[in-house]
Amino acid sequence: MSEAYRILGTPRFGGILVVSDHASNHVPDDIDLGIHAEILTQHVAVDIGVAEVGAIMAQRPGIAAFQAQVSRLVCDVNREPHAPAVIPIASDGHAIPGNMIDHAGHLARLERFFHPYHAAFAALLDSAPPALIVSLHSFTPCLATHPDEPRPWQVGVLYNQDDRAARIAIPLLEAEGLVVGDQQPYSGQLLNYTMNRHAEADGRPYLGIEVRQDEIGDPAGQALWAERLARIGNEVALRLE
Repeated sequence: MSEAYRILGTPRFGGILVVSDHASNHVPDDIDLGIHAEILTQHVAVDIGVAEVGAIMAQRPGIAAFQAQVSRLVCDVNREPHAPAVIPIASDGHAIPGNMIDHAGHLARLERFFHPYHAAFAALLDSAPPALIVSLHSFTPCLATHPDEPRPWQVGVLYNQDDRAARIAIPLLEAEGLVVGDQQPYSGQLLNYTMNRHAEADGRPYLGIEVRQDEIGDPAGQALWAERLARIGNEVALRLE
């Protein structure tokens, strides 16, 4: 076991690998972020619902899940290693005073969490190349810093340059009667580090999925979306062949 990541299910050649960079709100005992414990239950600390959805999906044959094991407030593995937000000192209006660390501390945090996460993900992709990577995140119905800007999309599909899977998935999601965002609530051309590094760089097909957190905030919603994403993911993978 690693404190940086966990693997659920059995990764298989030609299967589906569900990756969640923000699946955990865990803060190691030896790290003090200097924040109220309640903040760790909010979206600034964790993508609500994605750990559970990924775990349910990984119970199906041919699907495995790769999930971060530490809060994005400790180390955001979906940011460039030299970007300030990789160890954020603030997020959606919340100060994170425990992250005001020196350069040596910054490098040590990356060495402990960031680099092992990406090395393990790369090794997993090489050892059992999937037909499709599903990058699974969730987003809040509105940001605390912009409460007057509600987000109507139930699910967003994000991508950078490679939109092969996105073009197949968007109409499939719309056929479910969902309000689907194409590069909403934000663009994959801006926030796509993990997929840029491990999928776009190597031509691996991937599907960037953002589910609104109230859709997967309880077991019923998590089960519904796990079934939906497994079914649609398999259809996307088949059509990509």
